Amino acid sequence: MNDIFILLALGLVAGVLSGLVGVGGGIIIVPALVYFLGFSQHSAQGTVLFMFLIPIGILGAINYWQSGYVDWKVACIIATTFVVGSFFGSRIAISIDQTTLKRVFGVILFFLSIKMIFWK
Repeated sequence: MNDIFILLALGLVAGVLSGLVGVGGGIIIVPALVYFLGFSQHSAQGTVLFMFLIPIGILGAINYWQSGYVDWKVACIIATTFVVGSFFGSRIAISIDQTTLKRVFGVILFFLSIKMIFWK
């Protein structure tokens, strides 16, 4: 039973972060859209989230599934709460001014990079 709550929380937190700052490939794409193409932070994040809807994960997921590396039960539980978290994260992001949103995005990237550099 504890595993279910952990999975639900994981999906919710990941969804909020995805909706809030467009995580994933957005770590590269969002800043590129902002700084090289002049997108607002909101437009860059919304565009990247839309980009992820179908084409990105499906082929990779099929490859992993064919090799026996997909736990469908876990994936479905996380996906369910990820959808909810993404909805609320995007609502929060839309309500934040662009400067604050850029700073939130930058702080998350900063701490993730420090963790990746110094922790195993």
